[in-house]
Amino acid sequence: MSKSSPVRVHVIAGGFPVGSPAGHDMDYARLRILQLLQENPNVATTVTNDFTDIEKWLSGSQMLITYVAGPFPNAEQNRFLRQWLEDGGRWLGLHGTSGGKAAPVGDDRRIRKMVKADHHNTLGGFFLNHPPLRKFQVKVTNPGHVLTKNLPASFDVIDELYLIELQDPAASQVFLTTELDKDPSPQGFGFVYDKDTALQPDGKTRVLGYTRELGKGGVTYIALGHCHSPTSNMQPFVDV
Repeated sequence: MSKSSPVRVHVIAGGFPVGSPAGHDMDYARLRILQLLQENPNVATTVTNDFTDIEKWLSGSQMLITYVAGPFPNAEQNRFLRQWLEDGGRWLGLHGTSGGKAAPVGDDRRIRKMVKADHHNTLGGFFLNHPPLRKFQVKVTNPGHVLTKNLPASFDVIDELYLIELQDPAASQVFLTTELDKDPSPQGFGFVYDKDTALQPDGKTRVLGYTRELGKGGVTYIALGHCHSPTSNMQPFVDV
């Protein structure tokens, strides 16, 4: 009896600057992802901290999983990533994957704004900001989706509520949402933005999870998943 070839999954988990947790417990996140992958005996895994040499790692991989806070693919790396997806690759982006580079606004370098880049178009989501850690309700809007199987209609989490601007709403199949009509971030917290483009047309819904097809492959993004330890925490307070 012949054995089937293993599915190779490449995991990128890390912060910026290189080696920094960037406000997250990257060791825990990396460990949990690898533990879950290990439950499937037909999965082989490679791991890096950022998108350096992504061409080398993805060439033999069928899936990419990213849990990052800061690292993002540059224009050349994004072109390879997009072609890999269109050729059949699958990308599961978690939490800070929708972020990237933040630029100072004006002379006060403490006030920063996220910069939209090529990889946001590929991922299909762009991070604007998040309020302080808080308890909120997540709604499962597509209970028939393979990723929401056996989930309740709604559940509570204590997490960073990401404000995500969909890049291609018509092609995105949303399966997780929450309701928040206004960003409650206190003055000076997080990032600034010109307009709250994460707010859906009904004036209250926020997208937290979606899938979108790209050629023969596709992307799944889930905004949930913040984790930190006492040594990696950067938030001054929690709003629960």
